[in-house]
This record gives sequence, C-alpha cells and structure tokens, in this order.
Amino acid sequence: MQQYFVKGKIESPLVVVDKDTAKHMFSVMRLKEGDQVTLVFDDGVKRLARVLDPNQQSLEILEELADNTELPVQVTIASGFPKGDKLEFVAQKATELGAGALWGFPADWSVAKWDGKKLAKKSEKLEKIAQGAAEQSKRNLIPEVRLFDKKADFLVALAAFDRIIVAYEESAKEGESAALIQALAGLEAGAKVLFIFGPEGGLSPAEIEAFQQAGAILAGLGPRILRTETAPLYALSAVSVLLELGK
Repeated sequence: MQQYFVKGKIESPLVVVDKDTAKHMFSVMRLKEGDQVTLVFDDGVKRLARVLDPNQQSLEILEELADNTELPVQVTIASGFPKGDKLEFVAQKATELGAGALWGFPADWSVAKWDGKKLAKKSEKLEKIAQGAAEQSKRNLIPEVRLFDKKADFLVALAAFDRIIVAYEESAKEGESAALIQALAGLEAGAKVLFIFGPEGGLSPAEIEAFQQAGAILAGLGPRILRTETAPLYALSAVSVLLELGK
C-alpha cells in the first residue's frame, strides 16, 4: 500500500495541501476514488485513508494503524562533508535503515567546501531524498536534515545526546572490537545516540580530542576500513541487530 507524509491538521475529510505530495499522489500515481493509502502526519502515527475526490485531492481517514517501524533509540548520523553526491547516498540509505536525523559538518579534512547558499540547496535536496526514502521504507517519520555552516555550532549541539560514538579507523586498525557493542549496551528506549563519521580523509587529531572532551566513545566498525558513505550504514545495521532484532 502506498504511504505518504502529509502536512496540516489531522482531520477528516482531509485536503492535501502540499503541492509536491498532491502531484505525486494524484498525477504521478493516479489515485482514484476509493483507493486506500497510508498517511503519516507530524505525530508519527500511521492512518489508513481512502480517496474521496481525486479532483479535489481529498481523502477520509478510516482508522489509526499500530504499525511502528522506528528504531528503539533515536540515531543521528553526522558526517564530515564528503565529496560529490555521497551525502545524498547516505541520506537515502540511512533513512531506509532507520536514522532519525542526518547531519553534516565542515570537518578539518573535508575537501568539499560549501557556503551558506550551497548548504541551503543541499539541505533542500537531502530533505526530498529523505522523504522519498521514508515513504518507500514505510517509516513513521522523516529524518531531520541539518547541515552546519560552522563546526563550533556542531560541537555545541553534542550536549543534547545520551551517547556519542565516533567511528575511528585507528581503532579498527588496532584490532579493537568491543567498543561499539559496549557503547550501545544498556541504552534505554528513546535514548538519543549520535554517530560521527569523518570525510574521505578521516577526522583530525584535534577533532578526535574535541569529541572525546564532549564525552564521545571511539569505536571501530569491524576489522575492515570502510568508506565514509559505507560506515553509517554499518553503524545503523549494528544498532538494529543489537537493539531491535536481538530483543
């Protein structure tokens, strides 16, 4: 069954006011009277709805659905700005794997340099990718996208998390294999977890020190060295196995 994220009040009948969503529903997917879809509002609750009038873009809500596909903890993926369209790839796949937010920051060794105008365009593109991936993977929410213009602002934001884990390739090289499991152990449902990943060149010693001062744990992600766009997917898969499937 098709799923859509809709804005506005939870009411029946409902008129879809977001132009992009309405276009996709009634022009691209050609929904007709009587078709049933799943709608997700800002409260994250899925609701079964039926099309009343495709011309008026109206639907009636039939019932709430108990389906919840979210991870037991709130995971934010923070990547040092990578080259090219790697962040777009991460946005799509991390959304499918359950990330609650996607952040980007200007790392010391980031080759990509994005000014305010570029960041705004990048954010808009990432938000659309995240929404599409959230609909496809039947999520209850669309991950938040936040790109930091200044690393100092990113460091201040670290205080909001219950656990901070830095993917550190030196730990992997040294054979460390338990830090990730230990860092995720004992987390309560709803805990806020931040994973930090460096760009192609990795994280600088100064960044590692700053993250540790903020309470971060350094962890290897298995014995192999992963690319910057692969590491977040490994981390999210590990969270699912350890905290979701293992329960």
